[in-house]
Amino acid sequence: MATIWIDGEWHDKSTGKISVYDHGLLYGDGIFEGIRAYGGKIFRLGEHLDRLYDSAKAIALEIPYPKAELGKVIEQAVAKSGLADAYIRPIITRGIGDLGIDARKCPRATTIVIVDTIMVWAPERYDQGLSLVTAGTPIPHREALSPRVKSLKYLAHVRAKMEGNVAGADEVLMLDTAGWVCEGSGQNLFVVKGRTVRTPPASAGILLGVTRKAVMELALEADLEIREELLNRYDVYTADEAFLTGTASELAPIRMVDGRTIGSGKAGPITKDLHARFHALIRK
Repeated sequence: MATIWIDGEWHDKSTGKISVYDHGLLYGDGIFEGIRAYGGKIFRLGEHLDRLYDSAKAIALEIPYPKAELGKVIEQAVAKSGLADAYIRPIITRGIGDLGIDARKCPRATTIVIVDTIMVWAPERYDQGLSLVTAGTPIPHREALSPRVKSLKYLAHVRAKMEGNVAGADEVLMLDTAGWVCEGSGQNLFVVKGRTVRTPPASAGILLGVTRKAVMELALEADLEIREELLNRYDVYTADEAFLTGTASELAPIRMVDGRTIGSGKAGPITKDLHARFHALIRK
């Protein structure tokens, strides 16, 4: 069952609440992580906690708990939920303040851990592949807020996802203001040409995903060439294969982008191999 921890107290969906004066709600002033547990074992918890605390430092947000202590809370929350396969959402907000924007009015951050389940797409989409459209909403400018901060300010991605919904697509392709391909609404992008796997670099303004890193490691183990380089839509349209990765999404093949069939129009051999390797990894 869904289990929620808020600053030392346990809750369920009906009792887990925060103040309407919390700046995470009022201004999106906060950070979060998405983490998975498989068979009761949390996948790469250390990497997720490192990114969470780095995000906090980048926006001058002090997490009230040491990293190891929060890690133990997350482990306890997973055990308490009774969910063998779970999605975990730690959230740190600036905390309770007033209706002004001054962060100094928030004396202590609010810390939340949610353990529940998640399904981004129907299971058959992982066999059939996803259809994508390019969103008109670009990703936020990297100098406004570093994309390496996994912040609560997700409105641009929410708007982009809404565009995909209106178009009848499963997901969207988001660009930066210069037209370079960046990511999905909450996933990293990979394209395959021959035995070369390419993905946008950090300089493209993307979040450096934990699943992205795992898949890159698996690709190297499979003797594939990995390149981090700027991509445009031509690179996506003409790819032999393409797929998205993310903690919630795992690894999902792409069959179509903007009406163009990608490769054979279904998961290709490299995508299938990496998918199998990823599922073997998470079950170790």
